[in-house]
Amino acid sequence: MDAFHLAQINTARLRAPLTDPSMAEFVDGLTRMNQLADRSPGFVWRLEGENGDGTIARPDDPNRIYTLSVWESPEHLRAYAYQSEHLDYLRRRREWFHPHGTEAALVLWWIPVGTIPTLRQGITRLGRLRADGPTAGAFTLRQPFPAPQVSAAR
Repeated sequence: MDAFHLAQINTARLRAPLTDPSMAEFVDGLTRMNQLADRSPGFVWRLEGENGDGTIARPDDPNRIYTLSVWESPEHLRAYAYQSEHLDYLRRRREWFHPHGTEAALVLWWIPVGTIPTLRQGITRLGRLRADGPTAGAFTLRQPFPAPQVSAAR
């Protein structure tokens, strides 16, 4: 049995408030994408937020949203993100979000099974990735790091 799960946070800067008509298709798809994630192989947990839609905005920057979730492995997350209906929404991201340029918008890190990451931890990991590039503590799907090894003699 694996001792670690994969935490991920991603962020996006909205082109308009979520209540704007130009964002309606994105907002309408949130429930469907969350339900898809919830039933995807390897899905463990996601932060639901006040509206239960998995989209979190910080009060200091309401135009930036975050999603935070936990998966059994990078392969499970990759399958959900790129081999399901979710890919259709990724392809349309420029309609709803400003481009990130070279700034990282997603970070992954390993957590012990049963641990629930916080939004603050995720934002901190994203900052580490942006400052230091991929490391064992903050990495990407393109440059993954293996889960830590658990010593047989605890």
